[in-house]
Amino acid sequence: MKPTLYVLAAGMGSRYGSLKQMDGLGPNGETIMDYSIYDALRAGFGKVVFVIRKSFDKEFREKIVSKYENHIPVEVVYQELDNLPEGFELHPDRQKPWGTNHAVMMAKDVINEPFAVINADDFYGRESYTILADQLKKMSDTENHYCMVGYRLSNTLSESGAVARGVCETDANDFLKSIVERTHIERKDGAIQYKDAEDYWYKLEENTPVSMNMWGFTPDYFEHSEKYFVKFLEANVGNHKAEYFIPLMVDHLITTKTADVKVLDTPSKWFGVTYAEDRPSVVDKIQKLVDKGEYPTPLWK
Repeated sequence: MKPTLYVLAAGMGSRYGSLKQMDGLGPNGETIMDYSIYDALRAGFGKVVFVIRKSFDKEFREKIVSKYENHIPVEVVYQELDNLPEGFELHPDRQKPWGTNHAVMMAKDVINEPFAVINADDFYGRESYTILADQLKKMSDTENHYCMVGYRLSNTLSESGAVARGVCETDANDFLKSIVERTHIERKDGAIQYKDAEDYWYKLEENTPVSMNMWGFTPDYFEHSEKYFVKFLEANVGNHKAEYFIPLMVDHLITTKTADVKVLDTPSKWFGVTYAEDRPSVVDKIQKLVDKGEYPTPLWK
């Protein structure tokens, strides 16, 4: 059974103002997402599911989905604020989306096989899709055994400033023990360091695994997520900005020994447009990969 690629794209409308401005970074105006779908297809994924907001459904289907339909089956699901469990009502002050794990839950009715989760606007690299697809193909008859692609920290830094990363701690067998969000990481005095809340600096190893939101799950994850979402909502009744993130859910499953998560090492370099100043560098990196023959140009014919 081929795994499915689940693309978190519900934030696209707000981030770009309009999908018309979806940034063309490749030599023929390709977006980062174009390269992600291409890499997933050649790694052996069998279907793509996008989660978006209904407000830009028509434009998304015309501009995005139409590109891929002749290459791989595509489905679209929706993340809306009022999609809540029975017994809960949307508070009028709530404007912020419910977070990445709420977005994952929206695919319950269309995904019945092992699946990967990625961000729409992150470039993950060809090797990462192959590594993740190979692992997901081994997971078709399992439950409560998940995985995550762990990027080497030095392969994810921005040349334009500090970054936030989910720094992973693993055991001797590469299973995830914890993810700690470090909000200010940069190369300083020749070494990678993070600054804590008290402005103290601490060094991190170059190959420290970090999460870039590239996960592998089996369908039982949906049920775990729905159960814990109820507890999350109960715990955040008065907090209209609280978000139900994937690492929050994963941490709960690990802590309660409900599931384990294998961290898969990748040599791929991650990149994205964290700062406006990153854009020329991203364009340059993609052009170099095209020049090396990693990708055809134009990408989709």
